[in-house]
Amino acid sequence: MKILVIGAKGQLGHEIKKQSHLSDHEFVFADIQGDGESIIQLDMTDPQQVQQFVTADTDVVINCAAYNDVEKAETDEQTAMKVNAYAPGLLADAAKKADALLIHFSTDYVFDGKANTPYTEEDAPAPLSAYGRSKLAGEKAVQESGCRYMIFRTSWLYSLSGRNFFKTIADKCAGSPSIKVVMDQTGTPTNAEDLAYFIMHIIENDMLDKTGLYHYSNDGVASWFDFAAAINQELGYTCSVHPCRTSEFPTKAARPAYSVMDKRKVKETFGVEVPHWHDSLRVFVMGYLFFQSI
Repeated sequence: MKILVIGAKGQLGHEIKKQSHLSDHEFVFADIQGDGESIIQLDMTDPQQVQQFVTADTDVVINCAAYNDVEKAETDEQTAMKVNAYAPGLLADAAKKADALLIHFSTDYVFDGKANTPYTEEDAPAPLSAYGRSKLAGEKAVQESGCRYMIFRTSWLYSLSGRNFFKTIADKCAGSPSIKVVMDQTGTPTNAEDLAYFIMHIIENDMLDKTGLYHYSNDGVASWFDFAAAINQELGYTCSVHPCRTSEFPTKAARPAYSVMDKRKVKETFGVEVPHWHDSLRVFVMGYLFFQSI
């Protein structure tokens, strides 16, 4: 199969690229800025470039690219919509013409956080932020295109590459005697490597017919404070991590107070076990410390 991966320099795209070397399938990687070698340059908001990229011999398109600056989106919603909604629509139209499957990623921020039990795929979205609205619009653009698709909502992604909460907290804990982290926003951290492994599992086991909307994050529940405290502990730092309320750190974008997602559908459909977030963090930290030492 020929598999196109967009957003190859992002957290998830980078992890898929690493794991693709174990596959016999043909992978082609693209990003808004190529590297002149293994990643080609592609502006996925350009209809002509998208049509030239997604050709008749394409079997799968994996869209890992996104506008994910939640704060900046509040004052630049037009750009967020262009990248997170218009571009996925272009990819979906191109995938339909090529009879290819589109794998697209969305977010837990499509929910308003008023629930007190994990959100299922049947629960009605009600995003609080421009970012959430743009991601929901992207979901709808894909669904309404008529292409074959899998949409995976995920949450609190972290990895060795890119900007993410893990790296921010690791840096702060290394250089500060104490920090404050909000304890009244609850969700689930997700190791990008786990999500990439799951996507490769789908491809390598030829599960491309199981189309639809799914939730995938690591298992378990955590506040941002819980996640930060676990990062600090696993890294062996002596920083004191203290809980605080969201109101102490006002932001432009509203976040859902509760965005835990139910993973029963993805587990049953694809026959997978989903690692608990703390177990996955512990394994991740071992790799992080190794790379820090070399």
